[in-house]
Parts: sequence; structure tokens; C-alpha cells
Amino acid sequence: MLAIIGGSGLYKVEGLEVLQELEVKTPFGEPSSPIIKAKYKDYTLFFLARHGRRHQYPPHKVPYRANVWALKTLGVKYVIGVNAVGGINKFLKAGDFVIVDQFLDFTKGRTYTFYEGKFSPSCEGKGKYEKLLLQKKVVHIDVTEPFCPTIRGILKEVLTEKGFPYHYGGTYVATEGPRLETAAEIRMFTLLGCDVVGMTMVPEVVLAKELEMHYAGLCVVTNPAAGLKDEKLTSEEVINLMRQKEEQIKEVILQTAERVYNNRNWKCQCESTLQGAEV
Repeated sequence: MLAIIGGSGLYKVEGLEVLQELEVKTPFGEPSSPIIKAKYKDYTLFFLARHGRRHQYPPHKVPYRANVWALKTLGVKYVIGVNAVGGINKFLKAGDFVIVDQFLDFTKGRTYTFYEGKFSPSCEGKGKYEKLLLQKKVVHIDVTEPFCPTIRGILKEVLTEKGFPYHYGGTYVATEGPRLETAAEIRMFTLLGCDVVGMTMVPEVVLAKELEMHYAGLCVVTNPAAGLKDEKLTSEEVINLMRQKEEQIKEVILQTAERVYNNRNWKCQCESTLQGAEV
């Protein structure tokens, strides 16, 4: 199964046949929104609004663990996280897609793992991941390659065929939010080699890897980052740009989903992340 996690300005995907709205309970609380089970051609997809349907969860309060665990419970194996981002790299323009391959984490107060040793919550179930919680395990996963290279390659193929402006590769820097960054912070991130800035891809990607899911991030540049233009940065411009790109985002996601389901050449190591990681 494949799931789409929509960020700011993307709260649903039009054109899908909605089959069911699912309320899922997890050891980590409830997800940020009901999970939509939908149909596209002969394929089943799930959709989750990261910030809630009314954008009631700010970045630092998104229930990331509940979101990812709920998707895994539903049998999701592949995840595409859609993120609105600010452009740091001078070659990026508003409306460009970026298929990131690395991240830097400058968040401060989030929980980055399911497996907290003696502090892990109790849970039901006899699966691999439930057992790690019940056994109060600690794990240290390898995130040398945080994003699934196979899905990233499929996204590249689709964007190339569609002729949409995109950049393959790039470093995403995650900040705590909900405030936007200072100009000095953006200058620092530039020196560190960052290309785009956002607030939600971490810890989402890390948690997906802890459940051995194939996760790829599809970023949409909504504006230049702080200090790179004279105008004031606003949430309004982010939402408006995402609305303008909604049809393109939908086309890319659905084409990618179809190819993911039909792909038989998975050379990535996403499904073996926990091998050797347990303490």
C-alpha cells in the first residue's frame, strides 16, 4: 500500500474515489486527521493531512509518531511526503519541485523514535515492531541514505515526462517552527550547503525508516527563504502557491503511485533498516 502525507496547502487529493475514512488508534495517540482510503484505477491509496484538515496542528505539535504508526498498521509500505518549502539555493524558483536526498535537523523539542527503551509505551499486537516496544528495546538506525532511492528515481521519471520544473537531489534543513527563520539562520544554512528549508520532514522520515517503510519527500518551493527577497514572508503566499500547484502535485503523485505498485526492481535497503540496529 502507498500513502500520501500532505503538508501545508494540501489537505486532500481531488479526483480519487474515496472508499472509507479510517479512525486509527495507536500506542502514540491519534493521528492528526482521519486517514482516507481511496481508489485510483485499480490501486488503493491512503491520504493523511499532516496538519489536520483545518491545519490545527503547528509543525512542532504534529503527532508524527501516531501518523506513521497508523499508516503502518493499515499495511502501508510506501510513503510520499509532500512538503511546502522555502528556497535557499539561488537556482530554485517558486513553483519548482525538489526531490531531496539528504536532511539537516535543527529541530529542538520533538520525539524522534518509537523505541524509547524503558520509556516505550505498552501496545497490543505480536508484530515485529510491537515486540520491540514490548521488549523495551533501543535502536540506532543508519540514516546514511534517509530517503528511498527507488521512489526518488520514479519521481524523477514522472517529473521529467511531465515537463514540470524540478531539481533532483538537495538537502532539506528542518527547523522547529512555527516561526519562520531569520535571515542570519538562512545565511548559516547556505554555508552548510542546504537547498530548501521546512518544518515537518523531520522526524517524519526517520520514523518511517524505523518501521522499514520506503519514504520519499516531494518538496514544492513556495517562496525564497528569509533574507533572499525584499518582501515580507507570509503564510498566505505558501498556501496560494500550493493551491496553484495542486493539479501538478496530483498528477505527479498518482503517476508515481501507479509505477510504485508496478515496480519489481527494488534495489534499496529500506526494508532492512532494523538489521543490526537493536541494542
